[in-house]
Amino acid sequence: MPQPAATPTPRRAAWALLPAGVAPWARALLLARALRALADGALAVLLPAYLLALGFSPLTVGVLSTATLLGSALATLAVGAWGHRWAPRQLLRGAALLMAATGVGFTFLDGLAPLLVLAFVGTLNPSSGDVSVFLPLEHARLAQAARGEARTALFARYSVLAAACAAVGALGAGLPQLLTRLGLEPLTGLRLMFFIYGLLGLALWALYGRLPAGDGAAAADGAATSAHQAPRAERVGALGPSRPLVLRLALLFSVDSFAGGLLVNSLLALWLLQRFGLQPAQAGLFFFATGLLSAASQLAAPRLARRIGLLHTMVFTHLPANVCLVLAALAPGLPLALGLLLVRAALSQMDVPARGAFVMAVVTPAERTAAASFTAVPRSLAAALSPSLSAALLAGGFTALPLLLCGLLKIGYDLTLWRACRHVELQG
Repeated sequence: MPQPAATPTPRRAAWALLPAGVAPWARALLLARALRALADGALAVLLPAYLLALGFSPLTVGVLSTATLLGSALATLAVGAWGHRWAPRQLLRGAALLMAATGVGFTFLDGLAPLLVLAFVGTLNPSSGDVSVFLPLEHARLAQAARGEARTALFARYSVLAAACAAVGALGAGLPQLLTRLGLEPLTGLRLMFFIYGLLGLALWALYGRLPAGDGAAAADGAATSAHQAPRAERVGALGPSRPLVLRLALLFSVDSFAGGLLVNSLLALWLLQRFGLQPAQAGLFFFATGLLSAASQLAAPRLARRIGLLHTMVFTHLPANVCLVLAALAPGLPLALGLLLVRAALSQMDVPARGAFVMAVVTPAERTAAASFTAVPRSLAAALSPSLSAALLAGGFTALPLLLCGLLKIGYDLTLWRACRHVELQG
C-alpha cells in the first residue's frame, strides 16, 4: 500500500536526537557517549583528590595518570590491529564491563601496585578529552550509521553531547563535598563516585546491547541492517589501501595531541592560579562555561562543513582559536585573558566532529575501525607525555611558555594538515 510515509513520521519524532538519514540504533551510541562524558568529567577532577586522600604523593598521582593514558593508548592500538577479529558490539560490551570493573576496583583497592595495574588496564580517563578504547569503536559504528552530510551531523551531535555532559560532570565533582556536609566521611564520598562510575559501565553494557549484533550496519535511510546483510566491502578489516594516508594523519594528530597535552584542564587551572590568582571554585565555573561554549559551537560544524568542506572546517576554525591562545599567554590582565580563552573555547572544538567524519570519509568502509584506532592512539600517548613538560615549565616560573608552545605547535599542525590533505578525495 502506498502509505509508507505515515509510518516514519512518529518514528522520526521519537528519534529527534538523531539527524535525518541516520540508523535509529545510533541513538544508543549517543546516549552511551553522554554517560561516559558525565563520568569522565567528574573523575578527571576527582582522581587527584582521591589519590591524595589515600595518602599518595603528587608524584604518584602523576604516575597513575600516565599509566591510565598509556594503557588506553595500547588498548586502542590493539583494537586497531586485532579488533577486526571480533564483532564491534562484542568489543564495546567488553569495554563496558572493563569500565565497571575499573570503578569497583578503584572503590575498594588501596595499595599502589594494584591501583597502578588497574589504571593501566582499566578505562579511567584523567584528561578532559576522550582517549579511551571506546572512541575508535564508537566512531566506526557511527560511520556505519550514516553517509555524507548526515554522517557529519551525527558526529557533531556525538561531540556536542560529549562536551556538554563533560561540563556538567565537572560540576558534579562537587558531590562528595556535599555528601561530606551531610555527615559522610570525605574518603567514603570519593569512593562512592568511583562506585557510580562502575554502575555507569553496566549501563553502557546494556546500551551497547541495542546495537546490531553483527559487524555491519547501514546507513543513509536511517534503517539498520544486520551483519549478514551488509555487503562484503562494509565488513570490518585491518588497514589496507588507506594505510599511508592514515599513518600521515596519525603523525599530524600526534603533534596536535602533544600540544593539547601541554594545556590539559588541570594545568590551565594551575596557570590561572599562578598568573592571576584565580581560585579553584572560580576556575570550576570558568571550565563549565568553556565546556558549554565548545558544545554549542560544535552544533555549527555540520552547517559550516556543508559550505566549506570538512578539511577547511577543521583548519579554519582551529587556527584562530590557537591565535587566541597565544594572545592569552601574553595578556596583561585577567579579563582579557579569560575573554581570549572563552573565544578559543568557542572555536577550538569545532574541528572535532569534522575530524572524525573526515577520517571515516577518506578510508574504505572496511578500514574504519582500524583507521579510528590508529588516529586516536597519538592522543593518549601525547596526553601521557606532554603534561609533565608543562608542569615542569610552570614550576620553573615560565608561566607563559606552556600556552605559547601549545598555541604555536597547533598553528603549525593546522597549516601542515591543510597542505598535506587539501587534495585528498573523500570516499563518501
